[in-house]
Amino acid sequence: MPKVNQSEINDVAWRACDTFRGVVDAENYRNYILVMLFWKYMSDVWRDHRDAYLKEYNNDEERVKRRLARERFQLPDGCDFLSLYAQRNEPDIGERMNVALAGIEEANKAKLEGVFREVDFNSESKLGQTRDRNTRLKMLLQDFADPRLDLRPSVVGEEDIIGNVYEYLLERFASDAGKKAGEFYTPGQVSSLLARLLAPKKGQTICDPSCGSGSLLIKVGLQADERDFALFGQEMNGTTHALCRMNMFLHGMDNFRIEWGDTLRNPRLTEHDQLMKFDVVVANPPFSLDKWGQEDAIKGDAYNRYHRGLPPKSKGDWAFITHMIETAREGTGRVGVVVPHGVLFRGAAEGKIRQKLIEENLLEAVIGLPANLFFGTGIPAAILIFNKARTTGDVLFIDASREYKDAKNQSLLTDEHVQKIVSTYAAFQTVEKYAYRATPQEIADNDFNLNIPRYVDTFEEEAEIDLDTVKADITRLESELATVRAKMQAFLEELGV
Repeated sequence: MPKVNQSEINDVAWRACDTFRGVVDAENYRNYILVMLFWKYMSDVWRDHRDAYLKEYNNDEERVKRRLARERFQLPDGCDFLSLYAQRNEPDIGERMNVALAGIEEANKAKLEGVFREVDFNSESKLGQTRDRNTRLKMLLQDFADPRLDLRPSVVGEEDIIGNVYEYLLERFASDAGKKAGEFYTPGQVSSLLARLLAPKKGQTICDPSCGSGSLLIKVGLQADERDFALFGQEMNGTTHALCRMNMFLHGMDNFRIEWGDTLRNPRLTEHDQLMKFDVVVANPPFSLDKWGQEDAIKGDAYNRYHRGLPPKSKGDWAFITHMIETAREGTGRVGVVVPHGVLFRGAAEGKIRQKLIEENLLEAVIGLPANLFFGTGIPAAILIFNKARTTGDVLFIDASREYKDAKNQSLLTDEHVQKIVSTYAAFQTVEKYAYRATPQEIADNDFNLNIPRYVDTFEEEAEIDLDTVKADITRLESELATVRAKMQAFLEELGV
């Protein structure tokens, strides 16, 4: 059997979007495409397992049925992709697709309840009037019936083909849609960097309080051994919350709990009226979120998250950070968070919170990243690492902002760049023009300002200019120019010009 080509599968899935482009808003057709991919995956896996059990049990349908009942998900009769594909010419195909999805959700309530809430294949407002809608749905079903989009385990093997194509589509949608989509997607290389910096261990709990589509959370989880870990997250956007749960499912993550709601106003990951504690807490929260909930926090926070100070109303960065620190397990918990650079040096309330966290010896590292890494914003970001198991009072500053690969309109971190950052963090030592290990006194002398250039000197002296050489070059160039002009004049005279 020929090897499955990930790039080809990605292209087939992306081309399916052409059915909607120019007709349906990108924010909407993204959901339809991802649900179709999810549906196709479930159907292919179910068909593959059923075929295998029929062979194993000599076509004994009753035994096959009992065996399928123990699968990690259920696919009711008539709800699979091929059944709907066979009905693609029916005049009510949109309603039939809705009924099939509702059947899947009902049969898998514990894992999938609500994941299709934003998708209506019979919506006139989103997909057009009946005739046009039916044409688009027929084309969509045909796109996903492409033989190259065969997602059966017997075909794709152990490769995480489905997870990869899902991530590919999420990244493309985030890139195309700009800031709005970029709010829920962290570029893969940044997720990999955070995963390696935090290095979760077997059996640990990992949480992302602003988990978006779950890509960062999954990447960090996969750093742990043997998939022996538990993932927790909360997401405010209902559509993105559904995408996250599908993403978990597609990556084979069954030990997860993803809540829907506003983490700052209404944290849902609680037990016994207290915030749950985790071994690793990671996030790429919205940068400088306005109206994050300060007015509620002023009245009192039931979880005492803001005892170091209340962040300003118009910038929620330190609200997310302090929430994360409070949910990290005492004595062992680690936190990794992506922030805009203003978090490092802004004063007033933010400065006081920053000072207290440093004085509590929780801050371990500040890592500056290149500009233009994130979808929807060209501003450079930084990673803050907090550690509740600190053995030193020093803080490591890394300036990785100048090392990246330029790719059209976006900067990329290569594996080599990520490795350099990770190894520098592990060594925790000063590296000339790249990293600096600062003492608590040095940071205090800088008024607890964490602006990286205050610690990492990247100044490059300009080479001395040899004026005699420059003068000689000018004389030579003037002589060459005079010669060229003389030749040009001769040619013009020959032409009678």
